[in-house]
Amino acid sequence: MMTIMIVEDEEMIREELSSLLESAGYSVIAPTDFQNVTKQVLDVKPDLLLLDIQLPGVNGEVVLKTIREHSSLPVIMVTSRNTEIDEVLSMSYGADDYITKPYNPTLLLLRVQAVLKRTQNVKNEEITYEDIHVDMKKGVLKTGDHEEVLTKNEMLIFSYLLNHRQGIVSRDELMTTLWDHKEYISDNALTVNISRLRKKLKNLGHENAIETRKGQGYILA
Repeated sequence: MMTIMIVEDEEMIREELSSLLESAGYSVIAPTDFQNVTKQVLDVKPDLLLLDIQLPGVNGEVVLKTIREHSSLPVIMVTSRNTEIDEVLSMSYGADDYITKPYNPTLLLLRVQAVLKRTQNVKNEEITYEDIHVDMKKGVLKTGDHEEVLTKNEMLIFSYLLNHRQGIVSRDELMTTLWDHKEYISDNALTVNISRLRKKLKNLGHENAIETRKGQGYILA
């Protein structure tokens, strides 16, 4: 049974989410104390985290940013603010998906399933890119003593580009790989993920690893 952790300060929403997920067969952990919430998440190591943006005394996006420094666990951001800025910020900090309140229960479950499916499909394969060791299971790229932790989406993008190396990969192909269905496509999210991946590859000494082919897509050199 997979464990989902809910970090949500509104009691009614927290209880509704817990009931919904438990009915769908998930084990649920829903803390009510939000002090040191980042430590709680890292200690529990859930299979997926539902994280509210607005929490008492702390911004959920800051929590996410800190979590990403230590873990690539799947995260879906939940917010009552339906703005493009929130989506871009959440994705830039490493969220795997984003949903607004009031949420559609069926849609929420579909998104949870989609994120978990992507997570489970990431296998522990011993592969390399140039001088970089790729740890698919841990979501880590490493060269020498330097390593970069990738989010699930970043790793899936990198893996797809690597599997189609020196061939042009369209944005549509990457979106299909990430979300499996057009309902989950977000052009902004893909752009942000590509940008973060490029930065991490640059940190590992490969500044121009991902080339943009105008009107066609991307290619991993």
